[in-house]
Amino acid sequence: MIDLDRDAAELLRLGSATLYEASRSDCFLDAAFRPAWDGAQLVGRAVPVTAQQGDNLALHHGIEAAGPGDVLVVDGGGAPFGYWGEVMAVAAQARGIRGLIIDGGVRDTAQLAALGFPAFSTSISIRGTIKKWPGTIGVSITLRGRIVQCGDVVVADRDGVVVLPAGRYDEVLSASRERADKEDAYMERLRTGEVTLDVYDFRRLGAPITS
Repeated sequence: MIDLDRDAAELLRLGSATLYEASRSDCFLDAAFRPAWDGAQLVGRAVPVTAQQGDNLALHHGIEAAGPGDVLVVDGGGAPFGYWGEVMAVAAQARGIRGLIIDGGVRDTAQLAALGFPAFSTSISIRGTIKKWPGTIGVSITLRGRIVQCGDVVVADRDGVVVLPAGRYDEVLSASRERADKEDAYMERLRTGEVTLDVYDFRRLGAPITS
C-alpha cells in the first residue's frame, strides 16, 4: 500500500531526476512546468482536472473533490490565464491539498510562497478567468503527451515533475534507492580524482579525434 506520509521526505530527497531515471519510462512532464516560487516542492496523489481555456470553475470543483494528500493536476490547455491564486490556495490548504500542477497560469506568487503552497505551472499570468464550464474531475488527462490518472504519485521539485503510475510505485521507489546508492559510490570515486570516463566506463564508447 502506498503511504506518502511515510515516504514523502524520502521521495523529495531522491528527487524528480533520480525517480525519472530509475523508472526507465517517460514519466516526466514537459519542461515548461516550473515552480511558481523558488523552493516549491510537493509529493501527493494526483486528482486530474480538465478546465476550459480561460475558465477556472473546474478548479473550484476540484478543491471540493480533493482531500488530504491530494495534488490537483490540471489541464488548462496551456492558456496563460491566472487560473489559481491566493484565495484558492488558502481554500485548498484547509482541505489538506498538497499542491497544484497546471498546464496554464497562476498568479499571486508571493502570497503562494508565503503560504508555502507549492504550485507548478506553465506560465505566470494575472489575466482573469470566467466561470462557466464545470470541467471534469478524476478523469484521466493527457498533459503534453503524458497520461495522468487518478491516484498516480506526483513528485515535483525545482528540477521538474514526475508522475509515477500507482501500479509501479513500489518498483520505482526500490530502483530509485538502488540508483541513489550507486551514485553515492560514484561520488566517492570522483572526489578521489577519478574522471567520469572511467567511473561510468565511457571509454568503451570511443575516443575523440584530437589535433
